[in-house]
Amino acid sequence: MTIQYEVPEELLTLRHDLHAHPERSFAEYHTSEVVTQQLRQHGISVLPNPMPTGVCAQIDGTAPGPLIALRADIDGLPIQEHTGLPFASVNEGVMHGCGHDLHMASLMAAAWWLADHRDRFAGSIRLIFQPAEELGEGARAVIDAGLIDGVEAIIGTHNNPDYAPGVIAAGPEPMMAGCVKFKVTLHAEGTHAGYPNRGTGPLEAMSSIVLALQTIVSRNATPFHPLVVSVTQMEGGDVWNVVPAQASFQGTARYFHREDGDMMARRFRMIVEQTAAAYGIRADVDWDDFQSPLVCDAGLIEAVAADVPDYAKLAPIIPSMAGEDFAEYATRTRLVFAFIGSNGQPGCAGWHSPEFVGLDEAMRTGAEFYVNAALRVLGQLSQ
Repeated sequence: MTIQYEVPEELLTLRHDLHAHPERSFAEYHTSEVVTQQLRQHGISVLPNPMPTGVCAQIDGTAPGPLIALRADIDGLPIQEHTGLPFASVNEGVMHGCGHDLHMASLMAAAWWLADHRDRFAGSIRLIFQPAEELGEGARAVIDAGLIDGVEAIIGTHNNPDYAPGVIAAGPEPMMAGCVKFKVTLHAEGTHAGYPNRGTGPLEAMSSIVLALQTIVSRNATPFHPLVVSVTQMEGGDVWNVVPAQASFQGTARYFHREDGDMMARRFRMIVEQTAAAYGIRADVDWDDFQSPLVCDAGLIEAVAADVPDYAKLAPIIPSMAGEDFAEYATRTRLVFAFIGSNGQPGCAGWHSPEFVGLDEAMRTGAEFYVNAALRVLGQLSQ
């Protein structure tokens, strides 16, 4: 039997307070204090945490069983908020522009229910309030701290303004992209701009390389797999009459399938190095494939998704080219993840916008997903 849960009014107040006081990655000190206080006030055991920020707690059922985890991210973004909300950020230049305040409040609501209904499950549920998701480093820090040792499955959510509150998207398909950060440095022979023949031209080479890289998507990838190669910054030269000795560019690549990521890495390096060689210059390539695509454990997510229509509307996944370091946990345990509808109004702002607004109504859907997914996963693992 699934659980339907009316979020207590005091958790709306908590959500508004968290939204008004966002903190940057690995600096979530006040946030961690508030979360810790709320957990302890409701009889939930807070576990030792070797990290400077973030919170780890645990709720034990009335009988032995599997250990699973529920995760919410807690960091804000370096954005000046322009929503006009009555609970808008009071911290200059920092905003919960990705809705992590909703995630925290939803997990807290679920934690309160689970702590009051320990007789409804066998096993233990660890609560991970994770720092630094926006840097892509928080999940690895949690793993390195040993906080998910022994965890058989971990459940996470992300609010999604493309869906309305009351809607959940979950399934076995890829949900969020694998992320690459790349940088290329071109080493040439600088010269007087009036005598270009006496040197080599890194700017011409860089222009050719940047254009050629777009053929990876148009000519090397199957049209049935979305890929992105975006050059976002180019540097070269300081004055008008000197051909520089060095130029560089950087950007990101995104993919949903491991074979596509591997193909992009090969083609990227080949295009850069061979085009540079054609111009008589040398290229250094830094290809940091730091985040894998987010794909759920098929067996667990299918069981969890089958329950969703009993308490929310189940919608197809709209894959996101944004990254999510929750994927890092797949190196240690099984993943269950869902998009929780948080706005859905025509023209609403997306993640990382100064105008992003996640609606309070999303909290109930998020809390119900955490609770029902936790009970279902514990049941599946106990079979």
